[in-house]
Amino acid sequence: MRLLKPATLLALTLATPIVAAPAPKIAATSFAQLKTPLPLPYDEAANARAQIAAARARAKAGHKFLLVDLGGNWCLDCRILAGTMDLPALHSFLARHYEIVTVDVGRFDKNMDIAAHYGLDGHFGGGVPSVLIIDPRTDTLRNAGRTAALADARTLTPQALADWLAQWTR
Repeated sequence: MRLLKPATLLALTLATPIVAAPAPKIAATSFAQLKTPLPLPYDEAANARAQIAAARARAKAGHKFLLVDLGGNWCLDCRILAGTMDLPALHSFLARHYEIVTVDVGRFDKNMDIAAHYGLDGHFGGGVPSVLIIDPRTDTLRNAGRTAALADARTLTPQALADWLAQWTR
């Protein structure tokens, strides 16, 4: 039997999703059923660091994960993700399990220090939206290597997006 080094074991533990809550059933079967126009979720004038700090404190107190959505209003996939997250069934589910912060990254020229803090650089290895699932107790990234999984949100169904977001709940 081969024993894992403590650092390897910790890395595997942090990257393993915690599946405690099943994904809600989403009535919308296509993005054509989302509200139009799609939302513009990223406040270009927001103080992202202050928003993250406040959300992290709420997440810690509420025993939730922190979900940081990095993107821009120019990005169709970002807007589709936001519109899907606004669907009533998914919105209430997310509110129970996450504190959510949207962070405008401009054209990959704003708030890049936030991405770098969690080990992301450049175009985040796949573009935007990049979704960071953070354990607020330790400020560690739970979905390392999978932050850009929703960068092609338009190719997924609303249910597939809900399923992906649900896999990281407590």
